Amino acid sequence: MRNPIIVALDVPSADAALELARKVAPFVGAFKIGSELFTSAGPEIVRRVRAAGAAVFLDLKFHDVPNTVAKAVAAAVRLDVQMLTVHAAGGAEMMRAAEGSAQQAASTAEGDAPLVLGVTVLTSMDNRGLDAIGCEAQVGKQVERLARLAVEAGLRGLVCSPLEIVALRQILPEKMQLVTPGIRIGIEKADDQKRTLSPTEALLAGANWLVIGRPIYAAENPRAAAEKILSALTLPAS
Repeated sequence: MRNPIIVALDVPSADAALELARKVAPFVGAFKIGSELFTSAGPEIVRRVRAAGAAVFLDLKFHDVPNTVAKAVAAAVRLDVQMLTVHAAGGAEMMRAAEGSAQQAASTAEGDAPLVLGVTVLTSMDNRGLDAIGCEAQVGKQVERLARLAVEAGLRGLVCSPLEIVALRQILPEKMQLVTPGIRIGIEKADDQKRTLSPTEALLAGANWLVIGRPIYAAENPRAAAEKILSALTLPAS
């Protein structure tokens, strides 16, 4: 199994992101560029991370009308990212437009289409949070509902919390890629993540990729933290 660790470059500047990436690169499989860094450093940070030979997960969670999302996805393909996210709550038509745009743009560029991931329910939300926005379903049921919709729309991957992986593996096609944030190693301070597991627990549950942020970038020694997490992983039997 290839290295499943995606380190979240959730830092405020390009210089900080590149320094973090340089330190931990030998122990990770890809880097996530999210809203803070992309807003601060722009598309150029994607180009610079790719120029260093690293895979990029562009996590901007597109959620808009289908045409707008399709154009945003095409722009991301031109940046040569390997994964990107859309909100599954945007609906089947939007997700279908995103996947179609990824395939078409990649074909035009004669490259591989990025993995378009449908974000189910944010790991910061619980049943109370869903109820507050008018969603009566419990988290697990809402995740499953959105996952089925994503499959129907033709997506090849999902973002979910590690706590939903086992249930999703019972209803999803075997080739569906599951990317899970909410990874914690047990020494962090309390934060906004409510649905978490350890790296090994998530892999054994059936995750393909682990998005790890604070346990690495907030560590006193990020390189040592990444190396320790990787060395401690128990990978599923192939």
